[in-house]
Amino acid sequence: MMTNTVVKPFQQDICNASFSSKGNFKCHVVTQTVEKRIQCNLCDAAFSKKDDLTHHVLTHTGEKPFQCDLCDAAFSLKRSLNHHVVTHTGEKPFQCNLCNAAFSEKRNLNRHMMTHTGEKPFPCDLCDASFSQKSDLKRHMMTHTGEKPFQCDLCNAAFSLKRSLRDHVMAHTGEKPFQCDLCYAAFSIKSRFKYHMMVHTGEKPFQCDLCDAAFSQKSHLKDHMMIHTGEKPFQCDLCDAAFPLKRTLRDHVMTHTGEKPFQCDLCDASFSIKKSLKDHVKSHTGDKPFQCDLCNSAFPRKGALTQHMMTHTGEKPFQCDLCNAAFSQKIHLKSHLMIHTGEKPFQCDLCNSAFSRKISLTWHMMTHTGEKPFQCNLCNAAFSRKFFLKRHMVTHTGEKPFQCNLCNAAFSQKFVLKRHMVTHT
Repeated sequence: MMTNTVVKPFQQDICNASFSSKGNFKCHVVTQTVEKRIQCNLCDAAFSKKDDLTHHVLTHTGEKPFQCDLCDAAFSLKRSLNHHVVTHTGEKPFQCNLCNAAFSEKRNLNRHMMTHTGEKPFPCDLCDASFSQKSDLKRHMMTHTGEKPFQCDLCNAAFSLKRSLRDHVMAHTGEKPFQCDLCYAAFSIKSRFKYHMMVHTGEKPFQCDLCDAAFSQKSHLKDHMMIHTGEKPFQCDLCDAAFPLKRTLRDHVMTHTGEKPFQCDLCDASFSIKKSLKDHVKSHTGDKPFQCDLCNSAFPRKGALTQHMMTHTGEKPFQCDLCNAAFSQKIHLKSHLMIHTGEKPFQCDLCNSAFSRKISLTWHMMTHTGEKPFQCNLCNAAFSRKFFLKRHMVTHTGEKPFQCNLCNAAFSQKFVLKRHMVTHT
C-alpha cells in the first residue's frame, strides 16, 4: 500500500490542494473557478446552477418527495433515492482493481482508492491534518471553531455532526435497531454493532508496530500508542495531573467536583463513571461472566479476573521504590506509599480520625452509624465488612483452608496459622 509520499504533480494555484491524477485536479479546479451567481434567499449559500439551488432549498423546507417503495425512507433528491435502493438489492457494481472491495456508488469507490494512493488533497489551514474528502475537512474545522450546529430538542446537548445528534436522540428513545444474532446485545449505532461483532469473531485488524498488541478499533490503537510515546496532552486545570485520553481527564475532573451523574436504579449508589455503574449493577444481578480456568472463582469484570489470576501466578508487578514491598495492583501500591509519606487525605467528619484510603474511611464511618450490612443467613450475626462475614461463615462450615506446611495442623483463619508457625521456630 502506498503512503502519503505518493507524487502529486497537479497543484492548484488558488488553494493548497494537490492531486496525483489530472482528472481529479480538473474536477477540483471547476469547483474553485465556476462563478456562483444564484443566491439562496434563506442562507448565504450560492450556486452556479438553478437545479442545485432547487435541491438546496429542500434542506430548509424538509420536503422529501422521493419515497422508497421497499421501506419508509424518503429523500429530497432522486439520486439519493437511487443510491438508497441499492442497499436493498445489495448490488455493488463498482469494483476496486487493487483489492476485493466493491461499492454501490462510484463516489465511494473513488474515496476508497485514496486509501491505496494515500492521497489527501484537502489540508487544514490551522494544523497539519489533511483529508481525502472535503466533507471530512469541514467536520475537522469544527474541532478548531467549537461549532456545534446540531441541537437536541429534548435536552441541552449539541453536536458538530448531524449523525452524532441522530445517535444521541436514540439515548432518549431507547431505540436499538442493530441486533446481534449471536447474543442478546443490541445497539443504537451501527459502528458500535460492528465493533461488537469483533468480540465474537476475535478480529483485531489494527496492529501496534512497537509491540504485539492488536485492537478491533483504530481509535484504540491510537490510544495505545501513547503508552509508548508517554504523551499526555490532556492537562487538569485543578491539579498537576495529565492524561493521554480526553475521557480519562473528564473522569478525573469529577474527583475534584464530586459529581456522580450515573445513578443505580436498584439502590442509592451513584458513580462518576458509567462503566463503574455497569460494574456495580452486576452486584445486583449476580452476573459473573469471567471464569477462572484454574479454580472455581468467577467475576463480574474482566479486570477483576486479571487481578485474581495474579494470586495463582504470584505476580506483583508494582514495586515500591522506598522498600521491598510489591503489589499485584497499582492502587495497592498507591495506598502503600502513603505509609511512607504519612498522608491521610480521607478525614472523618465526626471525629479526628483520618485515613490513607477511602475504603478505610467508609469502614470507619460504620463505627459511628452502627451499620452492619453483611448479614449471616445461618444465625443472627451481622458485620460491617464482607471480609468479617466470610471469616465468620467458617465457624458454621468448619472449613480450615489455611494448612501448615510443616505439620498436619490446619486453621480457619490466616492469622491463627501465622501464630502457629511461631511454634516451629
